Amino acid sequence: MKSGVYQFLVGCFAAIGSFLFGYDLGVIAEVVASDSFKSLFLQSNGDTRSGTVVALFTGGCFCGAFLASYTDPLGRRGTILMACCIFVVGGIIQTGGVVIAMLYVGRLIAGLGVGFLTMIIPIYQAELSHRKIRGKITSLQQLFNAIGQIFATWIGWLCDHDRAEDGLKTLAKLHAHGDISDPYVIAEYELIQAQIAEEHSQKKVGYIDLFKGWPNLRRTILVMAIQASCQMTGVSAIQYFSPQIFAQIGISTGESLLFQGVTAIFAFLGTATCIATIDSVGRRPLEIYGCLFLCVTFVINAAIIKVFPASAPSTGAHWAFVVLTWLFNFVFFWTSGPLSWSIPAELFGTAMRLKGVSWGAMTSFAFNTMIGQVTPIAVSAIGWQYYIVFIVCNLGNAIFFWAFLPETKGLNLEDMDELFRDHPTFVPRSHWVPSSHIDEDALVYSKQERVLESGKTAADVLQQHVERAT
Repeated sequence: MKSGVYQFLVGCFAAIGSFLFGYDLGVIAEVVASDSFKSLFLQSNGDTRSGTVVALFTGGCFCGAFLASYTDPLGRRGTILMACCIFVVGGIIQTGGVVIAMLYVGRLIAGLGVGFLTMIIPIYQAELSHRKIRGKITSLQQLFNAIGQIFATWIGWLCDHDRAEDGLKTLAKLHAHGDISDPYVIAEYELIQAQIAEEHSQKKVGYIDLFKGWPNLRRTILVMAIQASCQMTGVSAIQYFSPQIFAQIGISTGESLLFQGVTAIFAFLGTATCIATIDSVGRRPLEIYGCLFLCVTFVINAAIIKVFPASAPSTGAHWAFVVLTWLFNFVFFWTSGPLSWSIPAELFGTAMRLKGVSWGAMTSFAFNTMIGQVTPIAVSAIGWQYYIVFIVCNLGNAIFFWAFLPETKGLNLEDMDELFRDHPTFVPRSHWVPSSHIDEDALVYSKQERVLESGKTAADVLQQHVERAT
């Protein structure tokens, strides 16, 4: 099996766990709009209660993302397995819920499990991927829809926990059909070992270290901005409360739930498009132009709601609103959706990656919780004017990414420390190549020639790198 195919399949299998979050997003919109749910749980304070049902789940996600940063001893597989078990417990409580309090508890516990998963899966995918397809693999988190057992091991974690031999073998399996003397494998392995050696010379990393020194603070600000901007595109408002939003122009609950099903298809197609284009187009263009398009869709939809309210419906306006919502979801899942998890998983070095991605995930769920709590109340109170918030935010997102987001396409994870140390903060057009860049064209020579030049067999190469690690 080709190494790229093997990496892709492992990334697919890991991405299965992210189904839990996507499944909840799809189900909750239908649940809170159903007559049976309203009659059982929303007899009073309906807007507040429905917002709390959504917000408690994302609040649990926030806590899970925080706790996941302390799971390094479990490894990536162990953390994902534990998170799936937690989600199952939450699902059982929700299924058996007969009073609102049980539903609240189940939502909180299920969110805790999802918080672990959505934080750890993109890290796992980024760490096992070749730099040329890392964007594709980390984008798989938005695509897959099941739960499974994870069977591969994180290379950096192995090397960092005195298992360098296993790390080199796994790296070889991912990139070179198990050939431990492959030039790229050896060069990549040496970069990982050098970074770990440097990080071991420093003290243990805590959250406070994310804010120490401009290179770290800059990355932390970027990760927080990326995750916050993703939520402030307005996608969560649409996903959670589409029936209420569609009702603004006279679309019935039954129709809106049907349209929401079609929306999910567009989301799938958008994610598939992202996987096909992210490593060729790059991260910056997708973020910038994606946010601009989302801004335009909100401008038009806000105008439609204002001019054609539910009291004066129009079939043409009705369909224009629906089609624009479908296009919004397609573009979001092509751009901001997958990238909000792909980019944070790339930006930090090995020692700080867990804490950095955890902080970003907590930011995402904090904003998600706010949107879930505020949206039903805001839609009822101010209607189309609520869209102005997302118009402004999407435009601001595009400007921010144009000015401050460096391109990470084609870079190794081990290059990120140098990128944020040497690259300017203002990056409207720049493209940066690290000093440690692995030139694969220069490394293209046969394994036999390398052995003749060095006088060592593949086994000798392995032993040499194991000795260096210990």
